Amino acid sequence: MSRAWQVVALAFVMSGCGYALAGKGGSLPDYIKRIGVPPFQNLSATPELDRLITEAVVAEFQKRGNYTVVAETTGVDAVLTGALQSVTPIATAFTTGQQASKYNVTVVARAEFKETRDNKVTFSDTIRVTDEYDVVGGVAGGDLATVFTQDRNALSRLAKAFATSLVQTILEKF
Repeated sequence: MSRAWQVVALAFVMSGCGYALAGKGGSLPDYIKRIGVPPFQNLSATPELDRLITEAVVAEFQKRGNYTVVAETTGVDAVLTGALQSVTPIATAFTTGQQASKYNVTVVARAEFKETRDNKVTFSDTIRVTDEYDVVGGVAGGDLATVFTQDRNALSRLAKAFATSLVQTILEKF
C-alpha cells in the first residue's frame, strides 16, 4: 500500500472513531431559538456590574449560537435569570507602605436557566469568577471603588469573564 493511501486510510479510521464527551454538546437544543435574559438583580455593593453582566451574557449567547436574546420573559423558549450576590476583593500583593497593589476580585452570582415549554429548570447554580487587578499607587482597606476607578475596563473584563463562564457552563449541560 502506498504512503498516500495509508494516510487516507488512517484519516478515515480516525474520523470515524466517535470520540466525544457525553453532555458536552456546546449548544442548546434546536427548539430553543429565543432566550429571555432580564436584567440581573444586584445584591452586591458594586453599582453597574449587574448591567454590565447582563449585557455581557446577552452578547455571549449571541456569539455562541443563532439565538435571539431579549429582556422579556414571555414569548421565549427559555429564560435565564440571575442575581449578583457579592463582589469580594482580596489583596494579593502589597507596596512597601503596606497598601494593596494587586487584588483578586471574585464575583459570585446565582443563575437559573429554564426551558419555558415544559417549565423545566436545566441549570441552577452559583457561578464564581475571579480576576486579578493591579492598583497604581496602592489602595488601603480593600477599596473596590478605587480599583475600578483606576482601571476603567476592570468591570467590563469582570463581566465578560463571568458571562463566558456562565454561558459555557449552561451550553455544556446539553
